[in-house]
Amino acid sequence: MLAISLALLASASWGVADFAGGLLSRRLPAVLVLLGQQATALVVVGLVIAIAGEGPPEQRAILLSLAAGVCGAIALGLFYRSLALGAMSIAAPISASGIVVPVVVGVATGDRPTALQAVGLAVIAAGVVLASREAAGEADQAGAVDRRKSVLLALAAALFFGTFFTLSDSAADSSVLWLLFLGRSAAVPLLAILARATGNLRVPERRDLLFLAGVGVADLVATGLYAVALTEGLLSIVAVVGALYPVTTVLLARAILHERLQVAQAIGVALAFTGVAAVAAG
Repeated sequence: MLAISLALLASASWGVADFAGGLLSRRLPAVLVLLGQQATALVVVGLVIAIAGEGPPEQRAILLSLAAGVCGAIALGLFYRSLALGAMSIAAPISASGIVVPVVVGVATGDRPTALQAVGLAVIAAGVVLASREAAGEADQAGAVDRRKSVLLALAAALFFGTFFTLSDSAADSSVLWLLFLGRSAAVPLLAILARATGNLRVPERRDLLFLAGVGVADLVATGLYAVALTEGLLSIVAVVGALYPVTTVLLARAILHERLQVAQAIGVALAFTGVAAVAAG
């Protein structure tokens, strides 16, 4: 029960961070938003480790943490760009389909999904298809290309999110703090290089810096809660509960941005959420 509770709190915090990061990505380059977010988290968790005096884990955990950090950064970069181009209430549930990755890994290593989990995976797939549909005549509108691109980016983000969830499970058993620190230590230099190469490396305005810091802390808290949940429960359960973050993102998008969906898209979003819940319950 503790693992489920922690994973739910993580999903809520991720949902807030994703919504705020997506908003920032509509006026700032996604790579700059992600760099600011990851750099803030790196400083915070570095201070915590220094105060706690915790030594580094073994080499395998270090490598897994670094790999998880890179995958997480790529996933967030793709996701923020997807949120900037399309409707958050569509991109968010599509990105959550990445829970398929840890489920598949679990099956490959001996786990056997229940009948309910198998149904849940099928429901997720159907939800992604419906949520990705365009309304009649929409394909000719100016924003149709951006909407299609948003869906593709969300699907790519889902793959990297799923990989991040899986790698984090292996690394969290050694040290949650070092998982957080090493992951961001790997991501920040890569993001800085990418921002410089694309001409997007600059200091944002003061209000944006404060916003970025808030996003970074929210994401750090979410990842920390998720990592602790992994030490208390099974990957196949914790991952899918943590993947409920789109619920928060969609609710915020509807409440603040007043986003509206086509009927088929709304059904798809609901199916995606239902599928995630079914896999978790199974």
